[in-house]
Amino acid sequence: MVSSKTAATTAPSGKKRTEQRLSRADRSSYFARREAAKVLQTVLHGDAKRRAVGSIKSLVYSPSVRNKKATFALVCQTLKYLSIIKDVLDSARVLNAKWKRQEGLMYIIAYDILFGQEILPVGDAEKFLLLQKDAIQLALARLLVRKKVKRVEDLMDLYQISDVSKPRYIRVNTLKLDVESALHELGRQYQVQKDDMVPDLLILPPGSDLHDHPLVRNGSVFMQGKASSMVAVALGPEPGWEVLDACSAPGNKTVHLASLMKGKGKIIACELDNERVKRLGDTVRLSGAASILSLAFDFLFLHGDFLKLNPIDPSYAKVHAILLDPSCSGSGTTAERLDHLLPSYTAGDATDVAGTERLNKLAAFQKKALEHALSFPAVARVVYSTCSIHQIENEDVIKSVLPFAASHGFQLATPFPQWPRRGLPVLEGSSASNRSSRGQRGLLHCSVRQKEHYQKLGTVNEGETW
Repeated sequence: MVSSKTAATTAPSGKKRTEQRLSRADRSSYFARREAAKVLQTVLHGDAKRRAVGSIKSLVYSPSVRNKKATFALVCQTLKYLSIIKDVLDSARVLNAKWKRQEGLMYIIAYDILFGQEILPVGDAEKFLLLQKDAIQLALARLLVRKKVKRVEDLMDLYQISDVSKPRYIRVNTLKLDVESALHELGRQYQVQKDDMVPDLLILPPGSDLHDHPLVRNGSVFMQGKASSMVAVALGPEPGWEVLDACSAPGNKTVHLASLMKGKGKIIACELDNERVKRLGDTVRLSGAASILSLAFDFLFLHGDFLKLNPIDPSYAKVHAILLDPSCSGSGTTAERLDHLLPSYTAGDATDVAGTERLNKLAAFQKKALEHALSFPAVARVVYSTCSIHQIENEDVIKSVLPFAASHGFQLATPFPQWPRRGLPVLEGSSASNRSSRGQRGLLHCSVRQKEHYQKLGTVNEGETW
């Protein structure tokens, strides 16, 4: 009797636990859709106004988002199918004024209904669209017929929807960890190989997610693209030098300089924006550079405008090299920021009048900043880099400052001579510049050397070249 009673009571208990697990899964999906909808709404609003609050990744990986992996996947997949989803919902005419005000959530749920996982009516929005499921699926079928294709994949080709797959690059922070140890540790989970140009850079397969990896969290490695990692190497600072990082936040290149200098010398990190200064400080602390401050190494944070620094101030009398990575259009980071998924990118309207005016203003600032960098008396080496694909921000800026550079004893040098993609042939010496290749973060690296010291003014282009 006891045995029978125990069996009778444990079975319902197990069933109840299963139901609770399902309920937790449903709740998790419910909240993930809402977190994704909030990110999507922010992204679409910024894209419509051409004034992004942040990249998709930065918004998803903010502290306020709890289920980052599910949220990121939902946002990316919804954006990937967004043109189709919009056409389907417009054709089905199922959204009333109330739900149109929550278009981000509607797009997320519609993606799941049409292309994603099966969902349950766990919220009002889900219940509403699930009641319209037949109409939505019929609208998709009619869209396929109207476009004269049989499969959704063919429809995506018509909408020119594509994935940009590229390797995951990881830069080893040699202030904390040597490259061989990083290879061994990461090799336990991933296929890892060394980059053939940047000594402390490792290559992992596309899609490798290391955001929560212990080596990333403790600052032993940084998720930094190849083109971005080439900048500090192009400058080539030596231990004991004084180096000025003119526009330093978020700080990845700054701490790379510290690694290359082996913790000996001085880095002056200049940043104007308040929030970016905080992020710069966080990056430096994470890297361990702040903890090695000693008589042999010094880190100086300057919260201010690089253009307002006085080149003849005695404080900068020993600055030997300057890394200049100024504000730019960011047009070369579209794959990294996932901009290829945004409506404005697929619409091909990135070169409108407002965009042209902005590029002109940026180029004027970049020229002024580069000439200012060349004005520091003791500086013998300058590297200019952008994450733009536009000639106006790259070769045109270099061309405009060459007479000024020559008057101060500088000449173009050639960083990474083995790199296949050089600058556009619009100025004498364009081969001294590097442009990134397809799938890399867009970057122009230009190196300038002072003739007397055989140092360099170099350009590095982080802009994507397709």
